Amino acid sequence: MADNEDPESEFTNASGCYYCTYHSLLNDHKDLHKVIDTTQLGNVPWQCLSMDKEYEVWYRDPCVMAHNMLANPTYKDFMSGDLAWQQADEISKDPNTHGSMFILIILGSDKTTVSVGMGNNEYYPLYASIGNVHNNVRHAHCNALIIIGFLSIPKTNRKHAHDDSFHLLCCQLFHCLLSTILSTLKPVMTEYKVLHCADGHFRRIIFGLGHYIANYEEQLVLSCTIKNWCPKCLASLGDLDGGGLLCCQEHTDILIHENIHSDTLWHEYGIISVLIMTDIHKLISFDLLHQLVKGAFKDHLVDWVVKYLRLKHGTKRGDEIMSDIDHRITVVVPFAGLWQFPDGCGFKQWTGFILAIEGHVPQDMVCTFCALLEFSSLGQLNDVLALFHHYRQIFETTGTVPHFSLPCQHSMTHYVDMIRLKMGKCLQCKHIKAVKEPWWWSNKHNTLGQMLLTNQCLDKLAASHLDFTAMGCSSVLYYQELWPLSTVPELADEVNIPHLRHLIYVPATSCPQHDGGLYVFNSAAAMFYAPSDPSNIGSMRREQIRTCPLWQNISAHNGCVFVNINPDLEGMKGLEVDDCADEDTGMWIVHPSVHDNGTPNFTIIHIETVYHAVHLIPVYAFNSYDAFQSFCVNKYADHHAFEIAS
Repeated sequence: MADNEDPESEFTNASGCYYCTYHSLLNDHKDLHKVIDTTQLGNVPWQCLSMDKEYEVWYRDPCVMAHNMLANPTYKDFMSGDLAWQQADEISKDPNTHGSMFILIILGSDKTTVSVGMGNNEYYPLYASIGNVHNNVRHAHCNALIIIGFLSIPKTNRKHAHDDSFHLLCCQLFHCLLSTILSTLKPVMTEYKVLHCADGHFRRIIFGLGHYIANYEEQLVLSCTIKNWCPKCLASLGDLDGGGLLCCQEHTDILIHENIHSDTLWHEYGIISVLIMTDIHKLISFDLLHQLVKGAFKDHLVDWVVKYLRLKHGTKRGDEIMSDIDHRITVVVPFAGLWQFPDGCGFKQWTGFILAIEGHVPQDMVCTFCALLEFSSLGQLNDVLALFHHYRQIFETTGTVPHFSLPCQHSMTHYVDMIRLKMGKCLQCKHIKAVKEPWWWSNKHNTLGQMLLTNQCLDKLAASHLDFTAMGCSSVLYYQELWPLSTVPELADEVNIPHLRHLIYVPATSCPQHDGGLYVFNSAAAMFYAPSDPSNIGSMRREQIRTCPLWQNISAHNGCVFVNINPDLEGMKGLEVDDCADEDTGMWIVHPSVHDNGTPNFTIIHIETVYHAVHLIPVYAFNSYDAFQSFCVNKYADHHAFEIAS
């Protein structure tokens, strides 16, 4: 750069458009790392805890992390559930804490494997959040869920892996580590602390432990419960769905102080009596991924279908039917937010599974899957759960399973109460950002130290971004210039509709004057306000619709949309759908619109009539979407589609 040249240089391109270039203040990545290291915003150092020189744990002060989240201006609009209101009532009774703001500390942990091929590397992250944050902020990955520690994983050989003594060791170690890590929160649970909040005001804050998100194995460790028992209620081991009173600390204390023998507590109540119990039962929150998707769906219903097919048709014929089911799933087209498996997946995905098994299994089995998907979509939970329990009896009557006393399915009976208390999250999305990506970025030698440093730097960058935004720094937007099309024949060739001229013909006197060119966009992104959307900040949602002539160098890919013909009608009635919903699956069945001679019925619609993207699943008879005669509207694609098509 010349000596007389301004570091911020201004230019105009050939078309007269103004633009400017900015020269970086950093010479290389080393300068960037130095700047990040010296940044104090969002800096919470890691601490090490060693136990018996064998178990080493790294953690960060949860009190400081909670303070950082409380002061984050992104979280101005707070909310709470019944659990927070109950605790706030208790706080108001104490004159010393009356008028204080109550902050729930939400915890969660889940073991995750980053690599099997390089030695089965497992990590045990511990996450924290504050319960006052709206779910849409937490789902939008705005650092409302942070990692505060990496717990130690006890190891043993296969001989002792299922011993009661090893299970007891895991419980003792887990409780001891949590007690130490959360010790800084304890003083602020009884005496308020004045902290700076997101709206700029200082308030008296009282912390309290909220729900703990965990899969079933960790729930057992948390509640000191024996395997196959329910950690939330007193249902008997052989009949979990028979019901029982909810577990509570008082009941456990009475059993222990009555000097009931430890073997009796173990076998008749499912309680480990050696440990000091806490009132954790009502705070346990189920991990939706492990309880519903992996547990009730994959590990139970899908495996039961496999077992049923082999019992009824034999192993060889059963495997042939399963291959056909898998083949049906592979032809399902991709859709935003859904995974697609074009090479097969052992038919263990949600997408298209109901229609794929239809015709191969009894209709009650299909209805069982429908009821589970309705439950997972948070429909009328109690009514849908009753239907699920009714239809699943087909698996018992056919001899596929002997009973339904299964903790993952039994946990569904507690979901209504947990939702009322504002419980239930999934930690898998945070695993990628906090554990897996930092591991991939490391040099694979002493990786934990590098992962700790990476998470600390990411928190600093996130805090710096908020600070820059508060100072008025803006983002840079990029665009791509498209070549215009001058004539209608050129446009017809581009969109592959030869008779386009007839579709757009209108009297010349009613046409507006247009001297520019026409542009063809193979994809379009729309940002719009969706009040019912819990997944984005401010209820803003972004959707992308594609009409690509060559998708992934294989074939054309044209997205499907709902077109709102009559906005006065609700749901599918206003979308000009002449067909009706299937009684068993609850999905609307639609057919391609064609003329009397069989040619596709093309028309031009106004862009404002596009209501929502839609995912179609074929009613299976062929292997190509062009050959199918009817389709089902996938109302389980996302919660918007569920509201529209239900």
